[in-house]
Amino acid sequence: METGNPIEAARLGPEHRRRSLDRMEAEAFDVVIIGGGVTGAGAAVDAAGRGLSVALIEQRDWAAGTSSRSSKLIHGGLRYLEQFDFGLVLEAKREQALMLGRLCPHLVRPVPFLFPLLGPLWERLYIGAGILLYDLLSGFNRAVPWHKHLGRRGVRRVFPALAAKGLKGAIQYHDAQVDDARHTLALVRTAALHGAAVASSARVESLALAGQRVTGVNMRCLESGREITVRGRQVINATGVWTDEVQNMAGRGRIQVQASKGIHLVIPRDRIHGDSGLILRTQKSVLFLIPWKHHWIVGTTDTDWNLDLAHPAASSGDLDYLLGELNTVLARPLAREDIEGVYAGLRPLLRGETEDTSELSRRHAVSQSVSGLITVAGGKYTTYRVMARDAIDLAARGLDRKVPESCSDRMPLVGAEGYAAVWNRRNILAEGLGLHVGQVEHLLERYGARVQELIALMTARPELALPLEGAPSYLAAEAYYATSHEGALHLEDVLTRRTRISIETLDRGIAAARPVADLMAEVLGWDGETRARELAHYDARVQAERESQQQPDDRTADSARLGAPDVRMGSRERGAVLRLPQKRGGP
Repeated sequence: METGNPIEAARLGPEHRRRSLDRMEAEAFDVVIIGGGVTGAGAAVDAAGRGLSVALIEQRDWAAGTSSRSSKLIHGGLRYLEQFDFGLVLEAKREQALMLGRLCPHLVRPVPFLFPLLGPLWERLYIGAGILLYDLLSGFNRAVPWHKHLGRRGVRRVFPALAAKGLKGAIQYHDAQVDDARHTLALVRTAALHGAAVASSARVESLALAGQRVTGVNMRCLESGREITVRGRQVINATGVWTDEVQNMAGRGRIQVQASKGIHLVIPRDRIHGDSGLILRTQKSVLFLIPWKHHWIVGTTDTDWNLDLAHPAASSGDLDYLLGELNTVLARPLAREDIEGVYAGLRPLLRGETEDTSELSRRHAVSQSVSGLITVAGGKYTTYRVMARDAIDLAARGLDRKVPESCSDRMPLVGAEGYAAVWNRRNILAEGLGLHVGQVEHLLERYGARVQELIALMTARPELALPLEGAPSYLAAEAYYATSHEGALHLEDVLTRRTRISIETLDRGIAAARPVADLMAEVLGWDGETRARELAHYDARVQAERESQQQPDDRTADSARLGAPDVRMGSRERGAVLRLPQKRGGP
């Protein structure tokens, strides 16, 4: 069990990772969780909060898959009302309020949306009634504003870029927004804070068995080649689109998952003039235009994917579809040249679900695949905590003692404690650091009260308070901190998930990669060869993604994307070892 300074317990630097691997080799855990996405990380928080010993293992980076490639929304699912799934909407609304008010107010914030009205009066009545019900399900002690009806003139004030032809008005309502990768990372750090052993870049290669019972996992550290058998009384498979692969290690499973690809475009904010998001009906589904700091996110698609699970690829057809749908309502159409970034993710959708495989929710499934192995799959990002709670509830039944009820609804994530007070001091902090208050607000909305750790870094080394070359929206301290405190092991971890430089810059982060690599090298002890290899991997990744987005269909896009090998698989083949630098002055 990790003990000592609670601040250090949540510092996921290279030394913390080494200690976690040592613990995984030496201890027997109540729960071993495979999968470092939002569900696995949420399960680790839930289990640790009940006093259980926990090991959390992720084969790539935290949130490397689905949990960093969503629409970045914490929402109730307005469209589920049309399916009369009131229970799911109510559950999601409760989770939204928890995140906004208690669990992570520094990471989740309200965001407005317009639902344009193009039809006759009955459309306003029908849509208005649905959004009224959506609001009522939030209750009266609400974390987001009530909806309101707008006429044509009101819509033009809020969103001048909307085409006037056929526009009758709109209804404005609010949902919430999150940086999904940073939220998942906060869950991992919170689990570590409460005693969990956590390790990324650790691939489960088989299940440990005693007869027909799963007793742990056999895993390999992809950074060093070290092999460890992690013993666990219960093993939880929270691997999303890899669910079937892990179940197959046990020989059978009750839950089947189908991957569905969703892609998103990132557009510079100045290309579309508006002060609200949009939600649009399409023939296939709904389309969101979402404000994202100095950018817009446009998404999403929903197509079956049976190709590479690690690196889903966006095709030229995907890009054309999203641009085409959005351009139907814009006064000035967008072109390919307006696209700043593209990302593709996979949803783990349930198939063949029966009453035997699902507990407590129609939208996610929790199943005891075989003795000692529990699988949790499906669900929505917004309801991750409910999925995690259900999985740990089932795991607790297999332990030989009484386990407390879940308290994860009362466990603020790292950075939440004291956030409001630090936010109120943001002008003082900005003056002390010589930064613009907007830069301090940017830090607070990413790190919450843990901004004090970055302040300590910048005070000791003033050069870290400078904007990052190639990505001036971020400070150099953020790249350093991502490696020293947030578990980043490779260049793409920082550029793609700790920050969003890879989709927020027109060069996809190529210019920023050099200074980021220099900062990471300080923490991880990279030599010149390692630094050059990391840069080469990142350059190849960007080139492969750009090439895939020129291909006409999924199969050719997938083939192009696979032209860049996974940097972690390369680490495994080399047997490279993390080299810790000598200690230096400063925090």
